[in-house]
Amino acid sequence: MPVRLDALDRKILSALQEDASQSLDEIAKEVGSSKTPVWNRIRKMREAGVIGRQTAILDPEALGLGTCFFVLIRTSEHEAEWQDRFLAVLRARPEVLEAHRLAGEIDYILKVRVANAKAYDDFYQALISEVRIYNVTALLSMEEIKSTTILPV
Repeated sequence: MPVRLDALDRKILSALQEDASQSLDEIAKEVGSSKTPVWNRIRKMREAGVIGRQTAILDPEALGLGTCFFVLIRTSEHEAEWQDRFLAVLRARPEVLEAHRLAGEIDYILKVRVANAKAYDDFYQALISEVRIYNVTALLSMEEIKSTTILPV
C-alpha cells in the first residue's frame, strides 16, 4: 500500500533523488524548511520503506562497460525448482543490472552491461551452462537515449 506523502515530503524526495549527497542544511534550504523537520521526515520515510539504500551512480563508459544488451529469454521450464535456480544464477551475475519476468511470449528480459561482444558471449555461455533455456535473443543497445533513477514524486 502506498505511503501518504505531502508536498514537503515530495520536495524532500525530489531533492534526495537529484543529489543524495547534499547536506541536511542544503536540503532544508532547498525545500523551504528547517533541518529538524526535514530530518524527521527523512527518517520516517526510511522507516516506511519509501527511501531505500543510498548509493553512487557510476558511469559505465568510464568503467569500460559501454556495451549494453537487452536479453530476451523464453523457457519451456516453469517449475519452482527451475525458477529458483535461474533466479540464483541471475543474482550471482554482476553483469545483470535488471531482470524482469514478463507477461506474453517472452518470459524474461535482462539488462546486461559488459565491455564488448566477447564479454557478452562469455556471459551467455556461462548462463546457458548453468541453467536450461529454450531460446535467447540478445539485442544490442546502439544508443542510450534516456536512463534515470529519478521517480516522479
